Amino acid sequence: MMHKSSCLLFVVFVLFWACTTNKKTSADERINRKIDSLMALMTREEKIGQLNLPSAGQFTTGQAENSDIARKIERGEVGGLFNIKSVEAIREMQRIAVEKSRLKIPLIFGMDVVHGYETTFPIPLALSCTWDIPLIEQTARIAAQEASADGINWTFSPMVDLCRDPRWGRIAEGSGEDPFLGSEIAKAMVRGYQGTDLSAPNTVLACVKHFALYGASESGRDYNTVDMSLHRMYNEYLPPYKAAVEAGVGSVMTSFNEINGIPATANPWLLTDVLRKQWHFNGFVVSDYTGVSEMVDHGFGTLPEVTAKALMAGVDMDMVSEAFLQYLPQLLKEGKVSEARIDEACRLVLKAKFQLGLFDDPYRYCNSQRAKTEIFTAENRSVARRAAAESFVLLKNEKSILPLQKKGTIALIGPMADAAENMTGTWSVAARHSESVTVLQGLKRAAGSNARILYAKGSNLDEDPAFEERATMFGKSLRRDNRPAEVIRREALQIARQADVIVAALGESAEMTGESASRTQLTIPEIQRDLLNELLKTGKPVVLLLFTGRPLVLTEEYQQVPAILNVWFGGSEAGDAIADVLFGDVNPGGKLTVTFPRNEGQIPIYYAHKNTGRPLEQGKWFSKFRSNYLDVPNEPLFPFGYGLSYTRFTYDNFRLDKTDIRMNDTLKVYVDVTNTGEREGTEVVQLYIRDKIASVTRPVKELKGFQRVTLKPSEKKTIVFNLNREHLSFYNDKLQWVCEPGAFDVMVGGNSHDVLVKSFTVLPE
Repeated sequence: MMHKSSCLLFVVFVLFWACTTNKKTSADERINRKIDSLMALMTREEKIGQLNLPSAGQFTTGQAENSDIARKIERGEVGGLFNIKSVEAIREMQRIAVEKSRLKIPLIFGMDVVHGYETTFPIPLALSCTWDIPLIEQTARIAAQEASADGINWTFSPMVDLCRDPRWGRIAEGSGEDPFLGSEIAKAMVRGYQGTDLSAPNTVLACVKHFALYGASESGRDYNTVDMSLHRMYNEYLPPYKAAVEAGVGSVMTSFNEINGIPATANPWLLTDVLRKQWHFNGFVVSDYTGVSEMVDHGFGTLPEVTAKALMAGVDMDMVSEAFLQYLPQLLKEGKVSEARIDEACRLVLKAKFQLGLFDDPYRYCNSQRAKTEIFTAENRSVARRAAAESFVLLKNEKSILPLQKKGTIALIGPMADAAENMTGTWSVAARHSESVTVLQGLKRAAGSNARILYAKGSNLDEDPAFEERATMFGKSLRRDNRPAEVIRREALQIARQADVIVAALGESAEMTGESASRTQLTIPEIQRDLLNELLKTGKPVVLLLFTGRPLVLTEEYQQVPAILNVWFGGSEAGDAIADVLFGDVNPGGKLTVTFPRNEGQIPIYYAHKNTGRPLEQGKWFSKFRSNYLDVPNEPLFPFGYGLSYTRFTYDNFRLDKTDIRMNDTLKVYVDVTNTGEREGTEVVQLYIRDKIASVTRPVKELKGFQRVTLKPSEKKTIVFNLNREHLSFYNDKLQWVCEPGAFDVMVGGNSHDVLVKSFTVLPE
């Protein structure tokens, strides 16, 4: 039962709320008045409680009532929960908040819905290789639809960390190495999650992460130090975060790394100067998992000290550590934090809840009928299948081995061939792993009675069982075969000799990339490479079906294997999508959004590098006293933007509408693209520029436009790009956004290496 005083306060709050609502005022003004009314009734402890985000874990119905979390909710000490799934469990927690706490403030419920909910799409790195912005937005829209149907109203996505070091496992969660493409994808994901009306019950609040620079961790080791110039930050690493903010993202998550010697989670320059003042972000900031308490190990202070620093720097919500809850009251008494800052943080959290419509109906996301009918539907899975097929990148296809014919005998061999739990890749926390389509299932379903599919595992993921255990966590076991390696391999070779063609499903497991999955050696594990070499010795045509969440070193495989199809981790429908492409029902059109090195010694390697004062002459491998290696060429194995097709595309008649432009003019760029092959196919036409002389040095190439075009055999289409001042601008040494007069190159092509080049000049104003 409520105390009479509490009941009276609540009535006053409701009456004041009603009196201050005016239809003529803006939505923000109305929300602000409601927040004013509510905060006038809140104690200091209740305000601090809104800043606390513990992990709920999973409860079965009836357990929540007696949990420690429930008691904290009743006392007003919890603002939201995450890691809790299902309408029933979430409704039970919400009921405690709105029926048993003093002011009935609803909770916000979050989850890492990173690349789909139960219907799982390709990992984000793979999804970026579609270069299909409407499709990417659609995947986020479906993820929001499914998550919101199951009680979730906040997703910790999109992850927009630009990464140029594939040793870092979390490269799998981002969109690759390019700020322009990464920015377009960031905006699409925010639009997909949040829609046009956050109060609609089928949208979720997005959270862009990890702010900032997390993808540049030294040596590719997770959680490690980041140290870079402001010039590089502003021009290369910050744009995708800024794009998400400009798209209206509702929340931002801080990163684990330090920036300029100060951890991001307590960095006032980053969280206040850049995010709030320069970019005008008006949502709330949440720390990453125990990000506040981890600053103690950074050597940044005691737990009370780092708690004060985090709040005053701009963190509004503390994930898991509960340091805000424990220390802010005393820190306030000691004058080490301000009441105004606590109020500001509380307002921002409450604002998100009002925007989500939780005060109108705390149970709006707890519709059990939606949960039964809108999750893992055939329609959603169809989109997942299409997205997976679009994400695959054909790296090699000697003598047109692919597509395969649906006849004869096909040997499917490898540890990833029948691995349902691994198809969804990393950060697939809500996926129905056991219902994911394996390669074996997909091939058998597609071939039907027309072809015989033989299967053998061929090898374990890795020779070392301890390594395999580390690489198959979270219920993604590959069911290790404990027989001797030569016995497992011999079994596969017997099957291979019966086949007309061999498909080798090899590479990484799902958890060999992702958080805390850094690697120093980026080759396919040796035991699998041994298997591949033995399969090649049979003399049968071999197709390498590559599973990976990062660029791998494939120098030997590229030399020896006639066909390589990179399928990343395709999600729920991976097996059917793989069969679609292998058999030619879908023509692959994916293009790499990360550069593949020849070996680890080239890392970091990326296309948008700068020239040195001693660049290597084009076309040369080595020249003394030039910037190059003794043992390998400077060029990567596969450049950014690379990807083959079952057809061929030619580029010609490249032209500009003018060669001299004023700064505020638009330059039209034209190129004719023709399908000169025998199949319909999709090409990603890419446009790059180079600012040849500037006040600060500029990259040799920068992506500034792309278009997907589908052409029938012999069909030609003129592609038109518009280049304007925004595309030609950059941050100078004073961090001013400028467009400078001078000479530029503009390039078009099917990847960043093979391009046609024209020049133009920007005239002084």
